[in-house]
Amino acid sequence: MNGIENYIGFIVAGLLMNITPGADTVYIITRSVAQGKKAGIYSVLGIGSGAVIHVVFAALGLSVILAKSVIAFTVIKWAGAVYLIFLGVKTLLDKSGLFDNQKVDFEKVDLLKIYKQGFLTNLLNPKIAIFFLSLLPQFIKAEHTNNVLPFLILGCTFLLTGTIWCLFLVHAASFMTNRLRSNQKIGKVMKKISGYVFIGLGLQLLMKKN
Repeated sequence: MNGIENYIGFIVAGLLMNITPGADTVYIITRSVAQGKKAGIYSVLGIGSGAVIHVVFAALGLSVILAKSVIAFTVIKWAGAVYLIFLGVKTLLDKSGLFDNQKVDFEKVDLLKIYKQGFLTNLLNPKIAIFFLSLLPQFIKAEHTNNVLPFLILGCTFLLTGTIWCLFLVHAASFMTNRLRSNQKIGKVMKKISGYVFIGLGLQLLMKKN
């Protein structure tokens, strides 16, 4: 199939990767809980847009530069780590409760800002570029590794399964929020956990070696 082998195996591997918690998962759940379902959907769109860039780079072979260049990898790594830590600190310093949505006018939520943050969260994570670069070729026949099409097909497949999973997270988070909205203590605890997880992911990214 267009130079692809074991397509079903790739789908399974992609699903396992998608459901593994990471910065994207934390961002989506945080936005969905704090600012509603629409904010969660826009965060998914932003993250998906960042992933599209990674797929295109992998297809064109540009991710090889990131994988082999210590300087390029380090710059992206630090930018991504600093951004995650920034989101974490910002979350911890925000004094409003996680379930204070009664005070939020959902029509005035800055959806473009949420989209941009999701985009940067994904784009500035070099581990995603390395993931595509290391995983995709394993499911492409040797004689087709210089062909862009199989990379794009596999990449789009991963994006599709990932988007479906992320939208499920949005709906699940929104549903749970509606049930827990009256408990402000749980909201504060969840907010602190989200902030510390962002910071932890940022520090983990800093320790990532090329």
